[in-house]
Amino acid sequence: MSRDQRGVCVYSGVAPRAGVILLKVLDEKGNGSTAKVLQGIEWIIRNRDRYHIRLLNISVGMLPGAGEKEQQELLAAVDEAWDRGILVVAAAGNNGPRENSVTIPGISRKILTVGSSDDEMAEGGGRGLGRGYSGKGPTECCIIKPEILAPGTGITSCSASGSGYQIKSGTSMAAPVVTGVLALAFERYPYLTPAEMKLRLYERAYPRGEQLGRKAWGIIHADNLVRGS
Repeated sequence: MSRDQRGVCVYSGVAPRAGVILLKVLDEKGNGSTAKVLQGIEWIIRNRDRYHIRLLNISVGMLPGAGEKEQQELLAAVDEAWDRGILVVAAAGNNGPRENSVTIPGISRKILTVGSSDDEMAEGGGRGLGRGYSGKGPTECCIIKPEILAPGTGITSCSASGSGYQIKSGTSMAAPVVTGVLALAFERYPYLTPAEMKLRLYERAYPRGEQLGRKAWGIIHADNLVRGS
C-alpha cells in the first residue's frame, strides 16, 4: 500500500505490473446470464494470441441446480480455454461447508478451483457469510475440489464508490489472489503449459491440506511457486 499525491491510500495487487483485460458479464447488482459469461470466454479464446492471454480468472459461478444444458455449455467453454493454453482459475463458491457445494465451472476436471483458506474466520469479517462458507468437494465425479486455497475473508478490493475500495469476503476474492501469483510464476516460467503450471502449484502448496485438516492440496505459497527450483 502507498499514497498518491493527494495522500489517499493506493493499493497494488499481487502482480501490479501484469496486463489485465476486464470483461464485464454481470450487471450493477451482480446478476448475469450464462450466455454473457459464454460470450466473454469466447472473446478471450478468440483474442488469446492478440493480447497474449495466459490466465482467465472466473469469480462467478452457477449452482448445480442450474439447467443441464447451461452447465455443460459453461464447462465445455472453460475446458476449451484450457486446451487453448489459458490457465483457467475459478472460485469454488460460497455455499459451504457442506460437501459437493462447489459451483460450476469450478467442478471441471481440468481447470484450477480456489477456496478460501480463512473461511472459518467468516463470522468476524465475512460480510454476511457463515463460518466455513468456502465451497467444498468432492464433485459428483469424486474429484477433490477446490485444489488450492488462498485468503478470501476481509480482503480490500475495488469499489465503484467512496474511496474506490471496499472490504469484501468470499472465494471470489481468493481466486484473484491465486491468479496474481500465477501471473508472477508465468513471468518467470513462460514456457509452462497450464497443466505443467498446475502440477507445479500442486507440488509447492504449503501448508499442505493434510496439515490443515482440509481436503485440498493446501495454501498457495508464492515464494515456493515463483522462486522454487
